[in-house]
Amino acid sequence: MTIQLLLVAVAAIAASGLAALAFTQRPRLGQRLATTLFCAGAVAGLAAAVLALAAPEPPALALPWQVPGGAFTLRLDPLSAFFLLPVFLVPALGSIYGLGYYPQDALGARSVRLQLFYGLVTGAMALVVTAANAVLFLVAWEVMALAGFFLIQTDHEKREVRAAAFVYLAATHLGTLALIALFSILGSAAGSLEFARMQGLPATAPWAGWAFALLLLGFGLKAGIMPLHFWLPGAHASGPSHVSALMSGVLIKMGVYGILRASSFFDAPPASWGFVVLALGAVSGALGVAFALAQHDLKRLLAYCSVENVGIITMGVGLALLGRARGEPVLAALGLAGALLHVLNHAVFKSLLFFGAGSIQHATGTRALDQLGGLGKAMRATSLLFLVGAVAISGLPPLNGFASEWMISLASLQVLRMPAGDPMILAVLTAPALGLLGGLAAACFVKVHGIAFLGSPRSERVSHAHESPRTMLVPMAALAAICGAVGLGSPLLLPTLARAAQSWTHLPVDALAAPDGMAAHSTLRISLVAAGLLVLVALLVLWRRWAGKPARRSETWSCGYSAPTARMQYTGSSLSTSLVELFSFAVFSRLERLRPRGPFPRRAVLRTTVPETVLDLIILPAVNRCTGVAARLRALYRGYVRVQVLLVLATLVVLLALRFLIG
Repeated sequence: MTIQLLLVAVAAIAASGLAALAFTQRPRLGQRLATTLFCAGAVAGLAAAVLALAAPEPPALALPWQVPGGAFTLRLDPLSAFFLLPVFLVPALGSIYGLGYYPQDALGARSVRLQLFYGLVTGAMALVVTAANAVLFLVAWEVMALAGFFLIQTDHEKREVRAAAFVYLAATHLGTLALIALFSILGSAAGSLEFARMQGLPATAPWAGWAFALLLLGFGLKAGIMPLHFWLPGAHASGPSHVSALMSGVLIKMGVYGILRASSFFDAPPASWGFVVLALGAVSGALGVAFALAQHDLKRLLAYCSVENVGIITMGVGLALLGRARGEPVLAALGLAGALLHVLNHAVFKSLLFFGAGSIQHATGTRALDQLGGLGKAMRATSLLFLVGAVAISGLPPLNGFASEWMISLASLQVLRMPAGDPMILAVLTAPALGLLGGLAAACFVKVHGIAFLGSPRSERVSHAHESPRTMLVPMAALAAICGAVGLGSPLLLPTLARAAQSWTHLPVDALAAPDGMAAHSTLRISLVAAGLLVLVALLVLWRRWAGKPARRSETWSCGYSAPTARMQYTGSSLSTSLVELFSFAVFSRLERLRPRGPFPRRAVLRTTVPETVLDLIILPAVNRCTGVAARLRALYRGYVRVQVLLVLATLVVLLALRFLIG
């Protein structure tokens, strides 16, 4: 019954865009039917996930499939079921959000195209996390990748959108090639492409190191782990905001799922794997938030924050790998539970923030921070809901971001029980690293919320901003409510987290439930104290407003001037430049400065631009050089027969050498 419910959900969601296509003459009806079908499928999918999490044995389905090595095999174990929660939740809310943000009656064929691929990518993601055969997994992975490509270039008439889409396409196909090689190695070692036959592979085999490298490359590209993140900022910034929410909140988590699923095939991974993943997570977290601080485009800033949060998730996975390597169930349980909970939490608060960014763009026509300001007066609901997401992503109690980061911190502190001199003790640095990331994220969103919603409008069109329609605000309110509910109700998720951790670690559930319970209850106590303090502050503010003198109103951030103007306000550059300079070894900020001169200066400028280090400074210059060399070789090849013969001979020599080395 559970698998059948899942198949109905996938079919309904994947076909939902056809309703919009069938009613192009009545676009409003077509979009509403598509949204209804999508949400009905999502409800069925969430029900299947909940049933699978409660089932004593994982539901499975095996059907014949006339593809070499392939079989239509699905298995809904607790790890897969947990990942289905964000897969169905976020896109369903996004489809409702699209009714107001991307209406079919105003945008016509463009909106229809978006709805078609929006359903396809969601259905493909559901198959990715439930596939139990490598061929089926790769087919679903490719459908997901191609549908994502078409979603990114929804506004394809813009040159920067097309460029971002093709960078994404190149990156995702590089990752797919790595995954084909990975499953070829694993299938050869296991004698089958069925995931069940791959369990218990030896991590000490000569090929295991190559498999681990391919695993990190293929799935790390999708997850956006630094330095494999180069496609992510442009892709997430280019699509419509509910597409950005889907990609940032859900699609990149398919890379995290892949890392967990493929690493679970090995019996006891070496500790070096855990340290590598932990180090990559720390680098991604620190540099992700550093690049976010330097951005002035709201959606690019949020995209880099996804790199930071994937880094946090990856640190949890690294600690869990170390726990498996050393046979430490507490370390494995807390690390994986924190990572999984952060997968869900990031999907919720990042989608809320992208919806908020879309609401701002819908009201003002821009997402440039330095053109915003004062939106809190005209967009009170959006301002409040965006603030909830900002607090959650900063890892502050009592919201959900704190709960998962606290679990990962507790996991890192477990290594203090190791004997002195043990290299495992280095993993304790994860806890202060998470504290640093939380502080930098808070500074980043003080900048964002302050620049966008406080102060005075910095441009004419912002002064005429309006609140978004209910179809956009209701999904945002639902996500904000989930942020609070998960933050305060984390103990209720204990059975789910323990079962998901058990399906990955293969340890008894009882050995994993105890440490998860300790972490969740300490999280609850801290969150309750924080919630109590917030309620107390709110009551004091209300009492002061009702019983005290009315506050005198004036322009915010006036700096003591009697007649302030918008030009006197802080900008994104002035708020974050000093912090960005701390990361000047990797973030190459270019500063444009024109100092004010004279007692009555007419003009002063402080503006920073930050190139994407990996893409703009490494990959694209290398591609351009290779293109130039290839063009010269092609001209030489065409002109001389002797050169053609020489190249053929060189190719044969290389192939023979490879055959000798492999054989």
